[in-house]
Amino acid sequence: MARTDHYNDPDAPRPNSIVIAVSAFVLDEDAQLLMIRRTDNGYYALPGGRHELGETMTQTVVREAQEETGISVEVTSLVGIYSNPDHVMAYDDGEVRQEFSICFRARPIAGEPRTSDESSEVVWVSRKELDGIDVHPSIRLRIDHGFRTDAPPYYT
Repeated sequence: MARTDHYNDPDAPRPNSIVIAVSAFVLDEDAQLLMIRRTDNGYYALPGGRHELGETMTQTVVREAQEETGISVEVTSLVGIYSNPDHVMAYDDGEVRQEFSICFRARPIAGEPRTSDESSEVVWVSRKELDGIDVHPSIRLRIDHGFRTDAPPYYT
């Protein structure tokens, strides 16, 4: 399903749903960041997705990282909570979703990178390489906050 992100766009469609989602800020032993290239909008992003009934939020992070990347992770801390009403995602089925995502730090514990239905590419990216890839501003914000290990979690 195709998705269009509207970010600080006064002409964006009005949201008709909100979904609890997670994202995972995962650094390997070389301080490279685990990222996917999304199949729905083509942007590079942190792995993550929709919270399902019966899961804890950390279970959602572990499941989504494994599903989208092939990497098993262990959650270590909270990066922040992101609920910007000026960021909506319009899907081709008519859903217009307001952003609501909880971003967690995690560490890889097993697995090899592989793609999925939601990821056309899975890569480990150095901090210097981040400027050279197409990342949505809302994900860039999470990444910036993820690298601030001495700061308290971010809330919006």
